[in-house]
Amino acid sequence: MTPGARIAAAIEILDEICGGAAAEKVLTGWARRSRFAGSKDRAAIRDHVFDALRCRRSFAAFGGGADGRALMIGALRVSEVPVETLFTGEGHAPAPLAAEELAAGRAPEPGAEAGDIPDWLWPHFCESLGDAAQQEAEALRHRAPVHLRVNSRKADLIAAQKALHEEGIETREHAACATALEVVEGARRINASQAYREGLVELQDAASQAVVAALPLEPGMRVLDYCAGGGGKTLALAAHPGVQVFAHDAYPARMKDLPARAERAGVSVSLLDTKDVQRQAPFDLVLTDVPCSGSGSWRRAPAGKWLLTPERLDALTGAQAAILRETAPLVARDGVLAYATCSVLDCENAGRVRAFLAAEEDWNMRFDQAWHVSAGTDGFYTAHLTRKDVTR
Repeated sequence: MTPGARIAAAIEILDEICGGAAAEKVLTGWARRSRFAGSKDRAAIRDHVFDALRCRRSFAAFGGGADGRALMIGALRVSEVPVETLFTGEGHAPAPLAAEELAAGRAPEPGAEAGDIPDWLWPHFCESLGDAAQQEAEALRHRAPVHLRVNSRKADLIAAQKALHEEGIETREHAACATALEVVEGARRINASQAYREGLVELQDAASQAVVAALPLEPGMRVLDYCAGGGGKTLALAAHPGVQVFAHDAYPARMKDLPARAERAGVSVSLLDTKDVQRQAPFDLVLTDVPCSGSGSWRRAPAGKWLLTPERLDALTGAQAAILRETAPLVARDGVLAYATCSVLDCENAGRVRAFLAAEEDWNMRFDQAWHVSAGTDGFYTAHLTRKDVTR
């Protein structure tokens, strides 16, 4: 495909997404219908689409409209690529710009528009992040780095880096966590690499790894990952020697790949349904990586930025409060209830913990930490809660 044809494909895909379709579903459907497109074509088109979704408001301003065509015009203007070199109408390239399109476009307004944040969310964003709000919004406008977790059951950092290097994947250590590597070359080779297939490494953001690394884990502990999802943190927990790990999710289908992933990693995980959780309680540590806005990971899933509404955020904070209430009785008397989100919003993070502590007077917070996108990770928050009469 020519560069112009790739732009035209991105426009088609963006129009479907802007019409309400799920981004991944549209991309997959386009690829299935377009067998002529090679792997490099699909990768380039995907990059165009995700760049436009990350910067949807600012690209719309520069492009003079909100549809796929205007977004791609805006993208080219931002990158200072002459639009007329790709919008030629030749072959499968988009049609040349009309006079009104040439005249349209402007710089985005400072604040929410320039930061590519919904207007309604901008006050919450600024209240949550203070002076760092502009910096965090800017970081969310760019592609996320690829991070790997080195599986300490099978390799150390040096051995993992060597194995990856031999397959053309270059990495460097990441300061956020001792198990974290950042991929600097060859990211598209990871899933097919021997190091990945043999369980030496897992794809996992460095801050997500750091959430687990911060937990007070000790041999002999019985640990429950209550909102396990695909199991990234579950596997990181299970890599700790002598820790018995259980995984639960309100939607068990999310954990369907976890047994195979655990086998590949050389760790043991017991999957529990909700009734089993009650029977197995109490646990020494319960990790609640709760459903959230995902605002800390909008670089990876930018469509979520535009799908979030005030009503949806209220529903999420209600669910978070309910999960904390549900899991507190599962924790042993001297145990730890760990709360985590991949959000940068205070109402989901420290604010949610404050509300729990106000309602549950026998609990207190022993530790909390936030990771910011501008520091090179996804945005994360975690807090460790214990009962007040416990001295550990």
